[in-house]
Amino acid sequence: MTQVRAPDRETIISALGEVFDPCCADRGVSIVDMGVVEDVRVAGAHVAVDLVPTTGWCPFAASMSAAIPERLHELEGVESVDVRIVWEPAWTPDRLSESARRKLTLPLEELEPYRARRTAHREEPDR
Repeated sequence: MTQVRAPDRETIISALGEVFDPCCADRGVSIVDMGVVEDVRVAGAHVAVDLVPTTGWCPFAASMSAAIPERLHELEGVESVDVRIVWEPAWTPDRLSESARRKLTLPLEELEPYRARRTAHREEPDR
């Protein structure tokens, strides 16, 4: 009988890179790139993942609590997964990967119409 070896931490993190934050999935930003994965611990066939929500009202916690175990159970050697929400340290934009920063930044040409509308509104005379 061959014993299945549990995946290492790097393999787990790589798999989490295929799980997308619902708020940023349309831009292809994973939970790893968002910087919401605070810690990953592997103990034999058990994996524990700590997540830091981007805000106190961020709705991702419920969907991630299902998506993370679903993805990690696809890995050979993973039998159980616990996902825990932690509040310390607080999430800040500094946690974003460079890739996420590029994907979440609007190019100047996309922002220009908004600027023009705001400027036009301010320049209208009072009636």
